Amino acid sequence: MFYFNPQYLLFMAPAILAMLAAQLYVNSTYKKWGKIPTRARLTGEQATRSLISTGGLHEVEIQQVQGQLTDHYDPRKKVLSLSPTVYQGNSIASVAIATHELGHALQDKERYFPLRLRSMLVPVVNIGSTLGWILILVGLLINAIGLAWLGVFAFSGSAVFALATLPVELNASARAKQLLKGSGVISSPDEERGVNSVLNAAALTYVASLFTAVMQLLYWISIVSGGKGRRR
Repeated sequence: MFYFNPQYLLFMAPAILAMLAAQLYVNSTYKKWGKIPTRARLTGEQATRSLISTGGLHEVEIQQVQGQLTDHYDPRKKVLSLSPTVYQGNSIASVAIATHELGHALQDKERYFPLRLRSMLVPVVNIGSTLGWILILVGLLINAIGLAWLGVFAFSGSAVFALATLPVELNASARAKQLLKGSGVISSPDEERGVNSVLNAAALTYVASLFTAVMQLLYWISIVSGGKGRRR
């Protein structure tokens, strides 16, 4: 029960490979387009400020935060946080990432339901991901299969959260592309191709995260199902 189970690799090895492949693709794409400045020579921070008025997001504040690709939008504080290379950089990648986060601010303003759903799921997932595997292991240890299945249900929140995250991120990228295309921040087909490449690469990481969460859930389902068979 508490030793390494080779069956774990059967489920998780493909997920781990998918995550590594997605991350490598993101890194290579960011490295490529992070070296090419936009023709407008706007930094991520400048581009975002110019687009705030276009989207009617005057209440949104922009700040710089430490870290690499730590960019995010906080709907509670209405703060858009950009990492140094995105905040200060004038590359196509910097502008694409900054505008993607602004897409989340637009979602917040319009009360986009998938974004609200994801926010509501956060505390549930935090509890379920911690409590779920404990219930599973305790349930199997004491032959309380019902308790183990309750753990599986709690643990499934991670997969639900990953599923809810995907449309939120894809929609934010679609909004970013639309904002940039009509704003003059990018003005050539090559720049548009770069923005699409960066945002599409980032989307793959969320697909890989969903795949990982589903495979992990299937692993626990197989373990609990096997425990039920052994009890019989």
